[in-house]
Amino acid sequence: MKNQLVLILDFGGQYNQLIARRVREAKVYCEILPYNTSIGRIKSLNPKGIILTGGPASVNEEDAPSCDKELFELGIPILGICYGMQLMSVMLGGEVAEARQREYGKTEIRLDSSSILFHGIEHETFTWMSHTYYVSKVPKGFRVTANSNNCPAVAMEDEKRRLYGVQFHPEVEHTPEGKNILKNFLYKICGCSGDWEMSFFIEKMADEIRRRVKDSSVLCALSGGVDSSVAALLLHKAIGDRLTCIFVDHGLLRKDEGAQVENIFKNRFNINFIKVDAADRFIGRLAGVTEPEKKRKIMGEEFIRVFEEQAKKLGKIDYLVQGTIYPDVVESGVGESAVIKTHHNVGGLPVNIEFKGIIEPLRNLFKDEVRQVGRELKIPEDLVSRQPFPGPGLAVRIIGEVTKEKLDIVREADYIFREEIAKANLAKELSQYFAVLTSLKSVGVMGDERTYDHVVALRAVVTTDFMTANWARIPYDVLERISSRIVNEVKGVNRIVYDITSKPPATIEWE
Repeated sequence: MKNQLVLILDFGGQYNQLIARRVREAKVYCEILPYNTSIGRIKSLNPKGIILTGGPASVNEEDAPSCDKELFELGIPILGICYGMQLMSVMLGGEVAEARQREYGKTEIRLDSSSILFHGIEHETFTWMSHTYYVSKVPKGFRVTANSNNCPAVAMEDEKRRLYGVQFHPEVEHTPEGKNILKNFLYKICGCSGDWEMSFFIEKMADEIRRRVKDSSVLCALSGGVDSSVAALLLHKAIGDRLTCIFVDHGLLRKDEGAQVENIFKNRFNINFIKVDAADRFIGRLAGVTEPEKKRKIMGEEFIRVFEEQAKKLGKIDYLVQGTIYPDVVESGVGESAVIKTHHNVGGLPVNIEFKGIIEPLRNLFKDEVRQVGRELKIPEDLVSRQPFPGPGLAVRIIGEVTKEKLDIVREADYIFREEIAKANLAKELSQYFAVLTSLKSVGVMGDERTYDHVVALRAVVTTDFMTANWARIPYDVLERISSRIVNEVKGVNRIVYDITSKPPATIEWE
């Protein structure tokens, strides 16, 4: 596999992991390394190609992230994206200037179809731009291969040295030909064969886990959701009976979920499984708390404390496994990213943890990739295809303070929503769908009497990577049935609203 490796040098951009995902989708193995990785390290890996990512800095700043200039002299094909293109330009003698009008969003460009990078792509196409600076002068030996109304050098190349740059983001879905551009770079320029499979990731990760934990025993934080279930089975493949799964029923699960998780892992998988009933403990800690970030941090800390207590009962446990995936990491503001919301299993973890280390085997994967891993591990499809459920559970689907009364309301409303979606055969078309108990009450009328009860919001989205999402167009007749049932069957609710906001600007969850 090493001779099929493509390296991605990370300059801190928000889409960097998405580049890796697109490369893996093209069945080419890739690894992400820091932008300042030494030339010696890069040479030792013998990559077929290198991609320089975007980043938030200006290349003209004195302390702007940079790489070793020798990188461009190795004879290895390089593709610079956004900041990566600007850095390549400046380091090789070109110039970068601030644009009079910055480009952000959907932008039409005109490209030179004779460029191997744009092989098979129409002369005019749309791309996704996000930049304030642009290449105002390309380096010696380069030629401009694309432009837009506001940017004279949208793409450039030095075909002889196999150096290429694009100002736009080919990795995002908003660039329709982006996948083909990346495939041209990987196959036609780098000479990759495109035979990498997700099974290779599983074997590589299992080997890394075995090397790290050696003979130690490991505890897995099992929520029963897709991510933690796949993480558990991957660890079990690597270390077998030295893994124990702890399922914490914090009282914030969906209807009947605790029993379902216990049944699946006790009867379907031969895994050490312990269920901990901690509803009173978690709900008690959340009493009086209304701020979303505080809720998440309380949940993160309490989870860890429960796992530490269970570890002591089991004997010496050195490692804790979590089903953290890449969108969790990005939204929690790890590294260069801004904090959107703290995930209980990332930024919500307490500082003082008694475990020797945290193992997150899925940390660099997107949700659909996690599902692929699950299928490779022979996890039943009904579990692999299960829609996501946040670790803090219904605590972040209740706006404001969490109480048992509110939990009963949102749990029943959510159950009806999911049941009607299943009856309408829409479950496979929707990526995530759930009910939210808002902090609002509204006036209504039932049986000729005035009511003043809770407002429930319904949320359903369609997405491939959960980094961006569109609101789902559920048929009106289905929404009508759902609304009617919730109002009639769930005491304390008299109004239903449907969330038609995409991500961004909204997040998928309300808190």
